[in-house]
Amino acid sequence: MPTADKVDVHQHVLPLSYVEALNASGISTAGGIPVPDWSPGAAIEMMDRQDIRTGMLSVSSPGVHFGDDHQARSLARACNEYSARLVGDHPECFGGFAILPMPDVTGSLTEMAYALDTLALDGVVLMTSHGDGRYLGDASLDPVLEELDRRSAVVFVHPTLPPNPSSSITIPGFATEFVFDTSRAIANLVWTGAAERFGNIRFIFAHAGGTAPYLAWRWALLDTSPQMRERAPHGFLHYLRRFYYDTALSGSEYALSALTKLVGADRILYGSDYPFAPERVGAAAARGIADFVGFSSEDRAAIGSGNATRLFPRLAERGRVPQT
Repeated sequence: MPTADKVDVHQHVLPLSYVEALNASGISTAGGIPVPDWSPGAAIEMMDRQDIRTGMLSVSSPGVHFGDDHQARSLARACNEYSARLVGDHPECFGGFAILPMPDVTGSLTEMAYALDTLALDGVVLMTSHGDGRYLGDASLDPVLEELDRRSAVVFVHPTLPPNPSSSITIPGFATEFVFDTSRAIANLVWTGAAERFGNIRFIFAHAGGTAPYLAWRWALLDTSPQMRERAPHGFLHYLRRFYYDTALSGSEYALSALTKLVGADRILYGSDYPFAPERVGAAAARGIADFVGFSSEDRAAIGSGNATRLFPRLAERGRVPQT
């Protein structure tokens, strides 16, 4: 039987304690999608069918902060300990990104140290915006980015709904607001100079960077502004090309054509978005990557697992034979 070959950097975890906290806060959807059923066993079965070697687990939108710092700290700890147990129990199947109680900076720094040093999780997941609409790059969040930069951490950035989405648009947020929120976060990291100041962070942006590949040239028109010359002296394209992007919900010729005009295959990582994206959607996206004429066989191997094992070297030692 062949060995599963893909590393899925965009796979979500839904501990029971997290689902219960969502329910208690009156939250039943994420981006307009009902919170799905999930279990480790079902995830592993999906991975076997889709030739996924390792799923890098993360908490999805809306994160863990629902207005109370103490509750958010407790919930982040519970989620991270659950993910660490899963990785310990199934080291050949799972890795994990730690969730932080953002925008609580003090609590986030404490949880980061515990999750990365004690639990030995693989990196951190951040939402694109936090609290009252503070995007990554906002100065109030800089202490968290500074510590992540000191650690040269891998940071997976997942979109969430902004605090004031258009009330006249009823399209589910995952299809509209998510991609725009990702774009806002990317642009703000560059515009504020955070991408320059915290250059050791290995950022992975979900969903092919939202609309960033399409808007890249337009953003680069800002390069001559005094703020850009001072805070991001290398220009927008330089920073965009330094980031990593996953393929979740983006395995189409439209998205991949734009993304590969911006970055090479060495900056693209496979993502399924399971379980919020049903298995059939992830399978269709994987076929889109396999069929995309812009990728060589070497490119597909790099996107499938090679790039991820460079970001997470411990995964290079793993191989997993799918269960029968």
